[in-house]
Amino acid sequence: MELYNIIGGIGVFLLILDYFLLETGRVKPHDISYCGINIAACVCVLYSLAFAWNLPSFIIQVSFIAISIYGINRGIKDRKKG
Repeated sequence: MELYNIIGGIGVFLLILDYFLLETGRVKPHDISYCGINIAACVCVLYSLAFAWNLPSFIIQVSFIAISIYGINRGIKDRKKG
């Protein structure tokens, strides 16, 4: 198996793990850890896309990164208020 497939697979695993942690209440949507795992997972998948291009997957990964950055910013603002 190629290294880019392994890294992409790690990214997919992280996305699934992150969603599981969210659904089981172990993380909250604006936790930096939740958003950070999301970003790391998407970066792994984007790395794999550099070797096996797929436009729809690229769009969703970039969107998830943008939304996660928004979530981190919102979480930071909420912490400053509270």
